Amino acid sequence: MFGRKKRRDGDADGAAQYDEDYVEYDEYEDEYDEDDYEAAQYVEQAYEEAEEPVAAPAGPRTGPYDYEDVSEQLETVAEQRLDLGSVIVPVPPGGQLQVEMTPDGTPQAVHLATQHGRITVAAYAAPKSAGQWRSVAADLADTLRKDGAQVSVQQGPWGRELHAVTEGADLRFIGVDGHRWMVRLVAAGPSGSADEGSDLVRAARAILGETVVRRGDEPLPVREPLPVVLPQELADQLAAAHQQQLEAQQQAMAAQLAAMQGGAPYQGAPQQDPAEPRRGAEGSAMQQLGLN
Repeated sequence: MFGRKKRRDGDADGAAQYDEDYVEYDEYEDEYDEDDYEAAQYVEQAYEEAEEPVAAPAGPRTGPYDYEDVSEQLETVAEQRLDLGSVIVPVPPGGQLQVEMTPDGTPQAVHLATQHGRITVAAYAAPKSAGQWRSVAADLADTLRKDGAQVSVQQGPWGRELHAVTEGADLRFIGVDGHRWMVRLVAAGPSGSADEGSDLVRAARAILGETVVRRGDEPLPVREPLPVVLPQELADQLAAAHQQQLEAQQQAMAAQLAAMQGGAPYQGAPQQDPAEPRRGAEGSAMQQLGLN
């Protein structure tokens, strides 16, 4: 949907090759079960159904886009996109945003959960020349096979895609090389959901085809993940939820210590006054952002 402008020359090259093992996919090994997300420290924010569903664009695909190429056009559709700093993605109708947090409360990954499965879009630093996805895909396929997955290389709109069948979920990895960046999408779902022609794969390609990557000018090691930055309203809500979790853990530890020392029985956290509004009564963070 976006046009393209002539790319600027003279951008700084990436730094030396990144030595750490990049092809991790541990977050997709667990059984695909929506109920497991909260136990795995995911914080979900529900979306209301979008006004217009995300559909696969007709004709040749031209995305994902570089932010500098489409920044002016992007302003007219900003309310239909979720800005995560390094990537700007369309919001699927009826989906949920799942933010994976580190123990210190920092956003680690953002997933879009749909009725067909989970979609994760992330961007990485890359050299000017194309070809990073090809090498990453080869490394990833080797790692998956060593871990017992059945892996096949298939052709999609942007070239090679990886289809993997693991014990816990079926996966499809789609990668695209850009100018000093590489974007990777992972679609994860129950058995058969990552097959060619499935609803999950169609939704994943539609989302990737309209994704915008904001690389920035900072030199970064090749394969370094570009940072995830949450919208302020959502970040504040997640910080509050994380603080509540910490307080609950501290109360539980205090109760155990009191019991061990023969103190008074722990009475539990104080109950909320029914007259007080529940948290989120003013709408979810996404509603406050105007993304519905």
